[in-house]
Amino acid sequence: MSDDSKVPLPDLENGGMQTIDNAAALAPEAETTTRGASDLEALFDVPVKVSAVLGRARMDVGELLRLGPGAVLELDRKVGEAIDIYVNNRLVARGEVVLVEDKLGVTMTEIIKSEHN
Repeated sequence: MSDDSKVPLPDLENGGMQTIDNAAALAPEAETTTRGASDLEALFDVPVKVSAVLGRARMDVGELLRLGPGAVLELDRKVGEAIDIYVNNRLVARGEVVLVEDKLGVTMTEIIKSEHN
């Protein structure tokens, strides 16, 4: 490198001037710290609405009012198809229904990238 790529800096210890490589001064330093969940602690108390959509059905209000306990609704998805997972009404993932200790749950199998910038 030529001398014009050097930036003069004061040498505070010896009272003189020192030079450093301009490219090294402008390059971002590699971050060696790892980030964890504690970095997001400020967001832990923000409420969000999570919905897992098993399927959809379309019917008239009269049909809906005639439904009773034990009624079976035909949904537009088949058994084993991926379900949609929404957070605050935005599609964020797809997943599968699982049974955990006699309770239904959802496991995420695919994260959906947002189209927003």
